[in-house]
Amino acid sequence: MSGYVRELALAARQAQVAIAACEAIKRYALLEGMAAQLEAGQAGILAANADDMQRAAAAGATKASLDRLLLDAARVQGMAAALREVAAQPDPLGMVTRSEVRPNGLVVERQRIPLGLVAMIYEARPNVTAEAAALCLKAGNAVLLRGGSEAAASNAAIAACLHAALRDMGLPEAAVSLVADPAREHVLELLQLTDLVDLAIPRGGESLIRFVAEHARVPVIK
Repeated sequence: MSGYVRELALAARQAQVAIAACEAIKRYALLEGMAAQLEAGQAGILAANADDMQRAAAAGATKASLDRLLLDAARVQGMAAALREVAAQPDPLGMVTRSEVRPNGLVVERQRIPLGLVAMIYEARPNVTAEAAALCLKAGNAVLLRGGSEAAASNAAIAACLHAALRDMGLPEAAVSLVADPAREHVLELLQLTDLVDLAIPRGGESLIRFVAEHARVPVIK
C-alpha cells in the first residue's frame, strides 16, 4: 500500500473534530457558502467538465454514460439548490430519538451524534461530489470522496469550490478530501482503513457495489 489514501484519511479524520464542534448555525452557513461558491465557480466547473466529456467521448463512452457525466448551467444550479436544501433541514446533532426513565429515576436517552469519517465511492455523476459533502458536513462528519476517473477534472473543480467555502469559514479543507488518483489500489487501501474510516458508501452500478462489499473491512451501506 502506498499510504496516499491513509494520509488523506488521517487529515480528514483530524478535520472532522472541527466540523463536529461547529454550532448548527455555522454548519448551515458553511453549506450556504458552498452553494454560493459553486455558483461563482460555474465557469470553471463547466470548463473542467468539457474536458472530461471530450476524454470520455474519445474513449468510446456510451450516450447514457455521457449524460451522467454532463454538467451544464442548469445542473450546476441544481447542485447549489441541493446544498441549500440540505442546509435548511433540521439539525440532526443532539436530537434525542429515545428517552426513558429507569426505576431508580435515572433518565436514559438515545442522542444523535456524528459518525466520524465517511468514505463515498461513486462513479460518473460529478454532482455527487457536492451532495455527498453537504450531507456529511450537515451531520458533523468529514468525507473522503473517491469519484470515477472519467469525472476527475469535474470533481476537482467542484471540490475546489467546496474548499473555498471551508476556508472562508475558518475550517480545515481536509474535511472534504478528494482522492484524486484514480488507481484501483487506492480504493482497496481506503476500504481497509478500519482505524480511520467509520463508514463506506458505494454509489453506482452493481459491479461497484459488489466490489466494495467484497473487499471492505470497514462498515458499508450498500
